[in-house]
This record gives sequence, C-alpha cells and structure tokens, in this order.
Amino acid sequence: MITAIRSIVSYRELILALAWKTIAVRYKQAYLGIAWAIIKPLTLMAIFSLLRSIVGIDTGTVPYAVLTFAALLPWLLFQEAAAEGVRSIVGNAHLIKKIYFPREVFPLTAVATKLVEFGINYAILLAMMSYYGIFPSTQALWVPLLVLYVVLISLTIALAGAALNVYYRDVGAAMPLVLNMLMYASPVIYPLALVQDKLLVKHAGGDWSSVLYTLYTANPMAGLIDAFQRVMLRGQPPDLHAMAPGMILVAIAFPISYLLFKRAESWFADVI
Repeated sequence: MITAIRSIVSYRELILALAWKTIAVRYKQAYLGIAWAIIKPLTLMAIFSLLRSIVGIDTGTVPYAVLTFAALLPWLLFQEAAAEGVRSIVGNAHLIKKIYFPREVFPLTAVATKLVEFGINYAILLAMMSYYGIFPSTQALWVPLLVLYVVLISLTIALAGAALNVYYRDVGAAMPLVLNMLMYASPVIYPLALVQDKLLVKHAGGDWSSVLYTLYTANPMAGLIDAFQRVMLRGQPPDLHAMAPGMILVAIAFPISYLLFKRAESWFADVI
C-alpha cells in the first residue's frame, strides 16, 4: 500500500491535468458553465424543503434549508465521485490502450474533479450560514478530515466498481440508481437525531432497535453527514459512536477494494 501511495504521488501532476481537462470539457459547451455545480444542490434543497413543509421534520434550532444543504455537500461529493469513478476506466479506454501508468489515476481524477465542485458549494454554505446568523466555531477544523473520509468512502466503491465495470458494464449503469436509493438510507432529507429518537429512545424497532441502528450507521455516510452538520452548524464535535460502525466497514472494505482493482488492472487493456 505504501508503494502504491508513492506511485500515485509521483503521478500527481497527471491527476491534476486530467481533472482540469474533465472540468473544462464538461462545462465548455454549457451556457451556465460551472454554475451547474451549484444548481444541483440548491434544487435538491428546494425540493426537500417543499417536502418538509408537507410531512414536517423537526430540525431543532437550525433552519431546515441550511441543514439540508450541509448534508448535500458531503453526500453529492460521495455520490458523484463514486459514480464517475466506477465509469472512469471504461471512459478512458483510449488512454489505457496507449500507455501504462497506475490505473487508479482515473478514479482519483474523478474524486479530484468533484473536490473542486465541493469547494464551490462549501463557499455557498458559508454564505447561507452567515445569512441565518450561524458562524462556524473551531470545530470546523474537523472538515478537512471529514472530506478525506468522504474520499476514502468514494474510492472504496469506485476502485472495486471500476474493476467490475470493465467486465460487467451493468455495474456502471446500475450505480447511479443504487446510490440514489442509498440517499434515503442516509440522513440527507432528515437529521440523524430523528433516527436516534425513533430507534434508541422510542424503540420503534422493538427488541431489534439497537441492531437496526447499528445497521443504519454501518452506512459510512450516515455518521459522516451528521458529523459534518455538527461541526459546521452546531459547533459540536463529531459523534464518534455514530461513525464507528461505518469506519470499521471502510477500514475493512477499502484494502479489499484496492487489491481487487490491482489484481484486475493487468487485463483492462485486453478486455476494454
């Protein structure tokens, strides 16, 4: 793994060049350009706010719009980085057939591209917080570590998914649908506190309540989204208890995903 990290570092300029090319090509012919990176989370925030006005979701003292936008930032980074990472090998078949370099460059490029969009939307979040009189505390220093965690989660799916997608193209086609479904099992539309209240306080699942909560937080994005909201909006440290199941899963799954990718990459050029 250390050798792999050194290899990737040596190709950092290639990753940045490919990321810049991806951004330039994606928005070159778009009239609104990079503004599309802002429109998506704002549109989803508006839709979720309308839904909340109908069903009612308690968010405490934090305005629902800000809470949802804060949840969408790490979620969209994960969702789009993972989905593009899965398609990255097949999408760059022309380069893979011509020259050799570590193939994990392509999933990493997908993540780097989305980090640029995350940075833009992070600035929008700060502006929204200022409008509502919410100012980040020193707990916001957790943000770089949380973003790194999102990157690891994204790569865990992207590396294994990209390798499988070379052989089974259904993986790339199904990934956006699977990730959209996963969003409803993550505290994006509703806060994690609502799940905790239902399962840990009111025991809505009966004797299985604790088990169901552990299964829910085994989704790494569940604890991470809550942590991002806590450090940015409430001035509180991350809830490590809520993050622990997901962190354990990522610690196990990431090395397996990387090994699967490295084992399959020798045949990428032949199969593509």
